Amino acid sequence: MGFDRRQWLRTTSAAAAALYLDPFRLDAAQGSRTFALQAAAQRTRAIPSSGEELPVVGLGSARTFSVRPGSPEVDALREVLRLFHAQGGRVFDTAPTYGGAEDVSGMLARELGIHRELFLATKISTGGGRQSAAAQERGSREVWDREVIDLNQVHNLRNVEEHLPYLREAKEAGRVRYIGVTTSRIPQHDATEAVLRREPMDFVQLNYSLGERQAAERLLPLAQDRGLAVIVNEPFNAGNVFRAVRGRSVPEWAAEFDCASWGRFFLKYVLAHPAITVVIPATSDPEHLTDNMGAGLGALPDEAQRRRMEVFFDGL
Repeated sequence: MGFDRRQWLRTTSAAAAALYLDPFRLDAAQGSRTFALQAAAQRTRAIPSSGEELPVVGLGSARTFSVRPGSPEVDALREVLRLFHAQGGRVFDTAPTYGGAEDVSGMLARELGIHRELFLATKISTGGGRQSAAAQERGSREVWDREVIDLNQVHNLRNVEEHLPYLREAKEAGRVRYIGVTTSRIPQHDATEAVLRREPMDFVQLNYSLGERQAAERLLPLAQDRGLAVIVNEPFNAGNVFRAVRGRSVPEWAAEFDCASWGRFFLKYVLAHPAITVVIPATSDPEHLTDNMGAGLGALPDEAQRRRMEVFFDGL
């Protein structure tokens, strides 16, 4: 019999292998050891332009980290960020236009002493010119107390003709390690494709999920051809995939790829595509964070299993 997301998190068998134990049900010492094992076992993939390896499950911040610094939600977000790092997560994605997300995440990362250990992916998100881009870049480095940003991206192609050359200069100057562009909307995929074909870069970030598979038609093959790392945003399709399976149990056959929760079902589908480097689900719930991190453990579905997942989902 399958289990839903929260049931699995609370009822994992004590006899299960350490990698699949629920650390929330262990004492502090056992939980720390389990996190360490999970961190060491996290699947990684290489950035094509450099060969640098990144854990495949990252953390997004849109909507979740956009809170006031003194609000009650901050404590849960601090725990989310702590657990993310403890379980081997590195890629943290944010933007100066995600409300207060970049400021709050930078503050919490500094408090935890992990601000220079995470792979910081942020964005230039302004319709203005070079001065506006420079101000955003400088602000990102200041709030995260970083001399160098790991990845800076032109957000949703805003003024990409001016901002991508600016980021290229920032990379050459050593202020940015990697550059790229992002999109999170299907109507923007054609414009994204055009940019990928004509501009050199390291990364593309795009929306892709079991419920929204259009990127697999042209963008993902193009990214492979161009040697680009791919970050996937909206892997839960703004929550629509969870709504589609509400009240249902995870299929028994999902155990074939070490999957016992809907969150991992959806993330493992995305990660099984060979073009994908990192997926960045966003959450403000520490238990969901741990569940999401589990998508980087164990087997991934093969092509036949991915097709079975598609048929199952489309038949709901």
